[in-house]
Amino acid sequence: MKLLRPALLTLTCLFAQPVLSNDLPSLGDASSGIVSPEQEHLLGRAWLSLLRGQVSQLSDPQLKDYVEDSVYRLAETSRLEDRRLEFVLLDSPQLNAFAAPGGIIGVNGGLFIYAQTEAEYASVMAHELAHLSQRHFARGLEAQQRMQLPMMAAMLAGVVAAAAGAGDAGIAAIVSTQAAAIQAQRRFSRQNEQEADRIGIVNLERAGYDPRAMPSMFGRLMRQYRYDQKPPEFLLTHPVNESRIADTTNRAEQYPPGGAQDSLRYQLMRARTQLKFESTPGVGAKRFRAMLNENPQMDAARYGLALAQIKAGQLADAGESLAPLLSKAPDDLSYNLAQIELDITSNRLQQAQTRLQRLLQLYPGNYPVRQMHIDLLMKQGETQKAERELEQLAEQRSRDPDIWYQVAEVRGLSGNIVGLHQARAEYFALVGDYDQGIEQLDLAKRRAGNFQLAARIDARQKQLIDEKRSVDEMLR
Repeated sequence: MKLLRPALLTLTCLFAQPVLSNDLPSLGDASSGIVSPEQEHLLGRAWLSLLRGQVSQLSDPQLKDYVEDSVYRLAETSRLEDRRLEFVLLDSPQLNAFAAPGGIIGVNGGLFIYAQTEAEYASVMAHELAHLSQRHFARGLEAQQRMQLPMMAAMLAGVVAAAAGAGDAGIAAIVSTQAAAIQAQRRFSRQNEQEADRIGIVNLERAGYDPRAMPSMFGRLMRQYRYDQKPPEFLLTHPVNESRIADTTNRAEQYPPGGAQDSLRYQLMRARTQLKFESTPGVGAKRFRAMLNENPQMDAARYGLALAQIKAGQLADAGESLAPLLSKAPDDLSYNLAQIELDITSNRLQQAQTRLQRLLQLYPGNYPVRQMHIDLLMKQGETQKAERELEQLAEQRSRDPDIWYQVAEVRGLSGNIVGLHQARAEYFALVGDYDQGIEQLDLAKRRAGNFQLAARIDARQKQLIDEKRSVDEMLR
């Protein structure tokens, strides 16, 4: 992991504030007036851009699409009023998830590995949404004024480092602070974690999940890591003990049984993630074969095996693995995308195109399908068509740095140098490097062929300059 920049640390110090009182204030109290929801929104976007510039992220369209869909589903039944959410998926096998002010939801890839069912995954996300709905950031601002800044900065450096995956560094920074500050943070954590658990359980039930999944996951994690000197990051920021498990169990048992526990789509996403963090495709294939030997009807394991075989170049075997899945569920999105990936890898481009056209009709506007269409166009040498498709996708996902990175690459290949610099500027702005973004627009202006284009570029450059000034003011 890259070293955290001072700007990221400073901005984070504004977010994770301790609460010293045992009473939970209502959302209408004075602390809520210190920072408005719109200020939280702007702070959150600034923090997200800085975080993106510091840590590696997962760019898998299917994983991103699943997280976005599932969290929005939970948000519909939550207490969250401002649902302008943004997501960041961290490329880490560690168990972790977090929420930042302004609707920022962070998920480590490791959450899919540790959460064995969709209900367990949803219990974590419902908990994080509760942090947002209760505006724990705004409610902690008053307490911030009673805590020495150097003490808080040292502690929060560890919190941010842990969130970014530097477990040892994060722990060391936290334990090096004074005992009083640590105790204040623990009180803050207990109070807010308890409230987030309570509201999260209500949200789980309303969204159609079994709320018992929350204490079930907590209990399994506590048993698994009770004596572990290096527990997952999630357990460092969300401490689990017998009292917390008992409390969530009692609350969950108040609801009648019958909520959803799992889904095939979640298990397919788990398989994708498990393969991502295996050392080699061969090791992944071995894991999925063992699962199939134990349960030959486990479709998610067969799907994971097919993906591993594609990555290992065992294309005929991959086709044999996918065939029964497609026969059973011919319209399944993930199975069809895997078959298209296999066809592209095998240079069966016409077959890939025929299947993809059918998917575009079945799932119009779907992000993973559109992304696969762009990949196929590039493989076919249709660079200009791919550029047009990417530009449309960028309109739909204008705050996705992965999309702008691709736009820049494709524009470079098509000879659109002005557009390349414009796309790079958008990418750099989204990862918090405004200086680079502004410089890229300078390069674009020099190559602009007419006054109208130069004027549009100049207007966008002034917007980035204003954004940079706003972020700098926040950090003072």
